[in-house]
Amino acid sequence: MSVHSEKTIIDGKEISIENGNWAKQAHGSVVFRVGDNIILATVCAEKEAREGQDFFPLTVDYREKLYSVGRIPSGYIKRENRPQDHETLLSRIVDRPIRPLFPAGYYSEVQLLLTVLSSDGKTSLEGHCVTAASAALMASDIPFNGPVAGVVVGRVDGQFIADPSSEDMKNSDLELVVAGTAEAITMIEGGAQELPKEEVLRAIAFAHENIKKKLEFQVSLKNKLGIKTREVKLKLPDPELIKEIRDYAFSKMEIANKNKDKVQRSADVDKVYEDTLSYIIKEKYDEVSEKVLDEIVKDTKEELHNIEADVVRNLIFDEQVRADGRKPDEIRQLSVELDVLPGVHGSAVFTRGQTQSLGVVTLGTANEFQRYEDLSGNHQKQFMLHYNFPPFSTGEVKRAGGGPGRREIGHGNLAERALKYVVPSINDFPYTIRVVSEILESNGSSSMASVCSGALSLMAAGVPLRKPVSGIAMGLIVGDNGKFTVLSDIAGLEDHFGDMDFKVAGTEDGITAFQLDIKVDGISLEVLEAALNQAEKGRMFILDTMVKAIPSARENIAENAPRITTIQIDPDRIGELIGPGGKIIRSISEKSGAEVNVEDTGIVTIASNSAETTDLAIKMVNDIFAEVEVGKKYGGVVKRIADFGAFVEIFPGKDGLLHISKISPDRVNAVRDVLKEGDEVEVIVLGVDRQGRIDLAHKDFTPSARSNDRPPRDGGRDRDRSGGRERRDRGERRPSRN
Repeated sequence: MSVHSEKTIIDGKEISIENGNWAKQAHGSVVFRVGDNIILATVCAEKEAREGQDFFPLTVDYREKLYSVGRIPSGYIKRENRPQDHETLLSRIVDRPIRPLFPAGYYSEVQLLLTVLSSDGKTSLEGHCVTAASAALMASDIPFNGPVAGVVVGRVDGQFIADPSSEDMKNSDLELVVAGTAEAITMIEGGAQELPKEEVLRAIAFAHENIKKKLEFQVSLKNKLGIKTREVKLKLPDPELIKEIRDYAFSKMEIANKNKDKVQRSADVDKVYEDTLSYIIKEKYDEVSEKVLDEIVKDTKEELHNIEADVVRNLIFDEQVRADGRKPDEIRQLSVELDVLPGVHGSAVFTRGQTQSLGVVTLGTANEFQRYEDLSGNHQKQFMLHYNFPPFSTGEVKRAGGGPGRREIGHGNLAERALKYVVPSINDFPYTIRVVSEILESNGSSSMASVCSGALSLMAAGVPLRKPVSGIAMGLIVGDNGKFTVLSDIAGLEDHFGDMDFKVAGTEDGITAFQLDIKVDGISLEVLEAALNQAEKGRMFILDTMVKAIPSARENIAENAPRITTIQIDPDRIGELIGPGGKIIRSISEKSGAEVNVEDTGIVTIASNSAETTDLAIKMVNDIFAEVEVGKKYGGVVKRIADFGAFVEIFPGKDGLLHISKISPDRVNAVRDVLKEGDEVEVIVLGVDRQGRIDLAHKDFTPSARSNDRPPRDGGRDRDRSGGRERRDRGERRPSRN
């Protein structure tokens, strides 16, 4: 097998794809290279669809190998195991623009695997993975109406960057992934720091120009390979059967779709399905074999689905009326409920039509960060949003429990992206913040409802958001001759039968997150502009309802939330606070009852549910860095007793010597006669030497109080620093002078 390769240059970076050297038994494979990054993309497909298969089973799986950056996986097992969330999200990004490009009626199972074999840990790989996946399909004989390519767009100082580095992204106010064909855009995913819609459109146009470059070398590779597409039998229904179904069911479906209530409409549509199947089977195909009958039932259901789609679409195009009676730009009825769960730190229910999200906020301490690992290293998240979609939300009986699926991870990530730009930094609000969206009802756009319930619950919890955020899902119906209708706040029916699902979230000043999926070959910038303009009006309407319910974040957090206070210390003195093996900082936590942590920047966080314990912890931290004042009285704790005196801790990690001669105005024969470890004692500082060693005396001690009792001991710490210290370290009593 010959080796073939193609190259292109984008923004000064050479990109190459190679076929015929590695993974040759796969039905299609490419080695995709950009700099030190190498992605192996492979695809295999079953020759025939399984018996009775009535859908297209495509699996896209993206995995990162930590050896690609010279690291061993963390954890007990020390090998890559189940996919992490970011791998699942990237798998979805690749799947979405690839899936619509397989021919209708193609039901053979396809498995597309993307593996990062080498990485510099700095390059954005999302767009490259879309391109590599398409290239693998183009290098195969699998039916595929490609190519498609992807690109990541960043924006630094107003300038767009294609496939930026991680350093670029630190300074970027835009994080956009775009996929498309030569003619149009097919997928968008991203977030921005309140960018205006005009700038987002410019970024998409910039992305499309770079996408075209990634398409050209795929076509060139396919031409070099000269691979003929395999012949497959597409599962298309009998035209005569289609006509019979349409003649019988079309008018009945029109009547069923006039009911505006989702539940009743669904029941009416189910009745049309039931009556049509009964008619087709009994009147037309009563005596066929069971195998043929199964195919007829499947084809009938599929065509009824198509009829339902046509009815919904025709109603919108011909009458500008949607299935639930709304106009194209009309938003469903909205309502907001606050503080619905008294035991949590913040809660809100956002309802839009028959979609309802319960947002719940929990505030935690610095130790509760989410930690994760990817090719660029170990990271932690202060803010996270998790999305749950139980089966009762759609009135269904399905498997409940277990871990989140790909859809739940994806929707949660989108809502998190929409809100993270307005969540305060750890320096301004020293909490770990977790939002959970529980979908209580679903009839379209539950992810955008999660954005709204999330923002409301955060403000109810006292989290000082910079601005509230609302979200909306836009739909599209494309007709002949370039006609199209944009729909605001799409319901589940319009998502299912429409040509676009375009989710947009943002503040009153700009966009913070967006996601686009389409079912047609692609959409133009003209359509995107119309959708963004209409989305802005819808977002503002929703935002107005939210702000009326709660204009801004509450001044105080919940009574049962931890109180977190921060103190800034000199980063060079962090070791003094931590102590040997963490001894001092642990001691502060144990004695005060507060949770104490320190960052590398010198920011100390103190968390407690009690003002009293917080104040004590603050005092103990401040005491470590306080300067000892000669002549000042301090309360201390006896930490260790020797024959010649007691070592008393007056600050955490800082103690002084209370000599036996200065313990009491009265004569003391043995230290243990009057003191033991753990005793609290008030002392006065007599002096501090150059090495920081502290001389203490009992608060009531005065030199004259002992003058008639006996002469003072010679050889004390003030007389002989070196010899006396050495003997004390050995635990010996210092002899008196004769």
